[in-house]
Amino acid sequence: MKKQTVVVGMSGGVDSSVAAYLLKEAGYEVIGVTMQIWPKEADEEASANGGCCGLSAAEDAARVAQVLQIPHYVMNFREEFRENVITYFIDEYLAGRTPNPCIACNRYVKWESLLRRSLQIGADYIATGHYARVEHLTNGRYAIRTSVTKGKDQTYALYNLTQEQLSHTLMPVGAYDKPQIRRIAESAGLPVAHKPDSQEICFVPDDDYAGFIEKNSPCPVPPPGNFVTADGEILGTHRGITHYTIGQRRGLRLALGYPAFVTEIRPDTNEVVIGAADEVFRDRLTCNRLNFMSVPDIPDGTRVLAKIRYSHPGAAATVHRPSDDQAEVVFDEPVRAVTPGQAVVFYDGEFILGGGTII
Repeated sequence: MKKQTVVVGMSGGVDSSVAAYLLKEAGYEVIGVTMQIWPKEADEEASANGGCCGLSAAEDAARVAQVLQIPHYVMNFREEFRENVITYFIDEYLAGRTPNPCIACNRYVKWESLLRRSLQIGADYIATGHYARVEHLTNGRYAIRTSVTKGKDQTYALYNLTQEQLSHTLMPVGAYDKPQIRRIAESAGLPVAHKPDSQEICFVPDDDYAGFIEKNSPCPVPPPGNFVTADGEILGTHRGITHYTIGQRRGLRLALGYPAFVTEIRPDTNEVVIGAADEVFRDRLTCNRLNFMSVPDIPDGTRVLAKIRYSHPGAAATVHRPSDDQAEVVFDEPVRAVTPGQAVVFYDGEFILGGGTII
């Protein structure tokens, strides 16, 4: 019987390297692929900062592939990355929203583009080193299940994958915790066993989002404007809305006699609304661009655990459906910093029901 073939997205890190090792040990024909997604002019910067997409990443992945005795290729996805991640990232900040580029990259680059090319060369699956699990449910649907280790769980950033993508996806790392993964890498003689984890947003290595947007935006960035209270009182001058996100406290440079936080961003008037700590909490949100995973749809009144950001532990909530393309999420207790542009992901126990984009 012919072995099934899996293309492993190898970032040069320990997680994807161990994924390749585990799948080879399980009997798959494994092909390693490093996705070249940085703009050409950023390759040197990526390498210097140890990003998951730079030259050093490809070199580390090639070294791992040599140890595992599997073929390794570098594929160019620069155009797909620019269109679906960088352009989206800039546009969202200019519109006063806070994007999640990792979710966009997963959906449209790491899965849609890589999977398409992998199937074209005859592969049966693609695989990554994400801390998550893919399961085929009794209802016939595929769903993402949380990793066995809560501290590294990456399911939030994967909620937007389609059924077709999930049916061709393997995630072997989700059955282990990080120390186990490093021990496996050591025992297998992988040269990246102790390589540090890469940062979350690979294409902004210095975390200066506003500077990146100013440098790469095709149109002028929003100028300085007013810090205001919710009812319009002017408190001071901000540096431009791309410098801020909901719930932010640092860098406001306001002396108000109380801890001040960003509670709203108003791109139409170029205002950043400031409030006290209790004003950052909301008991509901509305989302659109819905994607369903373990179920074909979520009926009105469904009870869920809802996560509103990657680091959020989740909060009990009820999902209402005012229309086919929107959902309203009402939390049992108010949650902090509901942020337009971020995802809200619905869980039923360990499985993702679905999610959407907060508006």
